[in-house]
Amino acid sequence: MSVFIRQILLALLLSSITLPAIAEKTILVIGDSLSSAYGMTTDEGWVALLVKKLQENHYHYQVINDSISGDTTSNGLARLPAALDKYNPAITIIELGGNDGLRGIPVNVIEKNLNKMIVAAVDNGSKVLLLAVRLPPNYGPEYTSAFQQVYTNLAAKNKVPTIQMLAKVDMNKQYFQADGIHPIAAAQPLILNNIWTKLVPLLE
Repeated sequence: MSVFIRQILLALLLSSITLPAIAEKTILVIGDSLSSAYGMTTDEGWVALLVKKLQENHYHYQVINDSISGDTTSNGLARLPAALDKYNPAITIIELGGNDGLRGIPVNVIEKNLNKMIVAAVDNGSKVLLLAVRLPPNYGPEYTSAFQQVYTNLAAKNKVPTIQMLAKVDMNKQYFQADGIHPIAAAQPLILNNIWTKLVPLLE
């Protein structure tokens, strides 16, 4: 066999080899209006910004935003099993509880629901990041303090990271829409920066 023919055969062989695509893992965000880009375009929300940041830092994850404005922890708990089954996420970001607090739902109910969500995600093989929020002070110091403690308790109990997602945002009125509850688009990068500090250690 001539050298020329060998080269042709080698070229044909190499051209038939397809390198496997880099498999994308999934990050599931299950939350409420704070994660659903309420009052702004979808691409302005922190979840959309997360997608860009993952790409820029060469992390191969797809992000599924399963956040519904107005959802409580009970809603999230009801929806989570189907989402886990459908997406089999490597990481689950849970951002719920704010609507419960605004409605004065008993703190023990909030904690119970969030705990069940964390356990379900972990049992499904997912890492969990729990996002905490602060309530307005008009709900009274006793309830507000107990509400805040929920996230700390759950993080310690389940050994999962947690972060105040609105840190450096919720004390500044200029970062909020007219309702005083939902952050504006300009606040979304700050929110993402808060979340990113706790998310990075979970990424592979």
